[in-house]
Parts: sequence; structure tokens; C-alpha cells
Amino acid sequence: CLLFFFSLVVLSLCRPQWGTKLESVKRKGIDLVFVLDTSLSMEAQDVVPGRLEKAKHEIRALIEILEGDRVGLVVFAGTAMVNCPLTIDQNAVKLFLEIVNTQVIPRPGTNIGEAIQKAIQAFDPKERRHKVMVLLTDGESLEGNPIKTAEEARAEGIVIYAIGIGTPAGEPIPLRDERGNVTGYKKEEGGGVVVSRLDEESLQQIASVSGGQYFRATPGENEVEKIVRAVAQMDKKEFQSKIYLTYVDRFQIPLGIAITIILLETFLSVFQRSGGPWGRFSELLDLNRLRRDRVS
Repeated sequence: CLLFFFSLVVLSLCRPQWGTKLESVKRKGIDLVFVLDTSLSMEAQDVVPGRLEKAKHEIRALIEILEGDRVGLVVFAGTAMVNCPLTIDQNAVKLFLEIVNTQVIPRPGTNIGEAIQKAIQAFDPKERRHKVMVLLTDGESLEGNPIKTAEEARAEGIVIYAIGIGTPAGEPIPLRDERGNVTGYKKEEGGGVVVSRLDEESLQQIASVSGGQYFRATPGENEVEKIVRAVAQMDKKEFQSKIYLTYVDRFQIPLGIAITIILLETFLSVFQRSGGPWGRFSELLDLNRLRRDRVS
């Protein structure tokens, strides 16, 4: 009995499953699109471990905390594109984020206005709430009119939170070979080295116009917590229910048999010690065994 008991307990701990069932899952959250600057200026190293890597780390931190939200990714330089459409599969967004570099957009430059416009198109046009855009850039917009497109975003019910990546003092923009080694620095037509600086004033205007806030990226990433708190206060919408096919746990069956066996073993032991029929039957077995031993 004890052997069967421990065997069945081990089987229960293995969590056997068979059979399937359908489960309906409902989620509440917001739609959030990250707009990531991948222009050459994001190669600057005035923040650790570099502007682009810092921006990607901030996005990962927000994704991990904002569970339940639909997330998308827009990347931009001289033009913009939707790198990952809105999805509840946040791991997919992380995979797309891993392969993003300053070569993903072939057209050079920085067009924040077009990036915001592309992000507006990524949202559901029928919604006028539950929409957030997080812009991560050094703020140096060489083309477009980002303030105007920020006003368009607000008209669509989108709140923009801007995270400035870099420092006001700036840093030269390194040029790298295929192996990632620095071969020089970007220069102006006159031959002077280009210094890329964080344009906080522009980013503050973009965020303010849309009803959002501006934060400078910090080593401790306090700005992430502030954005999370702000988003948590927003109304959440219920996303479409999803049906999942799951296996049914059956550990209760061997566990129930194990409990029955241990109770039976306890009952038989007590009954035998009390001299009941089982005890007398055991004595007869012992007597027969002694007789066979004497005969032999």
C-alpha cells in the first residue's frame, strides 16, 4: 500500500493531462505604439550603452510592466514604417525590436512629423480614447512639421509621451564599418565634425500639444515608472475575447487513489493490531508457515 501510495503521489506531481477544452479569455488595456528613432544620430554614445540601445531598453522595460495592452512599433529616420502592428503578443514586439538598427530605414535624415503620422495610422481610426504614443528620439527633426502632426494626433485621441535620448551637450556621430568598428565621425560639408545634441524644447512642445509629458532618459529609468503611472490612470477598453485550446489537468485522479490507499493501509494496520479478523487471518498464515518449516 505504501509503495502504491508514493508511486501515485509522484504521478500526481508530474501533473498528467489529457483531453482538451476551450477557454474564452478577455483582456483590458490600451493601444500603445512605440515610435523609435533609428537615424544615424542615434549611434551617438553620450548615454550608456548608446542612444539606440538605451531607447530599446526603455521600450522593453515598458512592455514588461504594461501587461494586457496591445503594443505596436514604428521606426523612422528620413521616412517611417510600421515595424510591428498592434498586437497583444508582446513577445513578438520584442523580437522585432531586437533586429532594429540604424540601417533598418535606408533613407537618411530625421522626420519626426512623418513618424507621428505613420503611428496615427497604426491605431484604430474608430477609437477616440485608450490610445498612447511613446516617442523615443534625440529630438533633432530635420524634416517635416512634428508640432502640426502632434496636433493631429490629439484630434485622434492620442496622447504622446516623449522620451529624450541623449544629452544637451551632445556627442559626435560615429561611423562604423561592417564589423561595427568606428572608422570616423560624421562631418559637415565644410569638414567640421557634426555634434548631435538632445533637442528637449521640441520634444516638450510635441508632448504638451498632445496632452502628454516629456521625460529625459535617465540611468535609473524613473521616466518609465512615471509613464506607467500616467497610463494606469487612463480608461481601459476590453479587447476582443480570444478562444484558447487547453489541456485538462487530471492529477486529481491518481491523487485521489493515493489518498484512498493510504487510508486503507491505516485502517488495516489498526484493525490488525486490534485482533480483528484480519489479525487472526495473519496468525493462521504464521502458524501454517511454522508447520511447513518443521516438516522441512
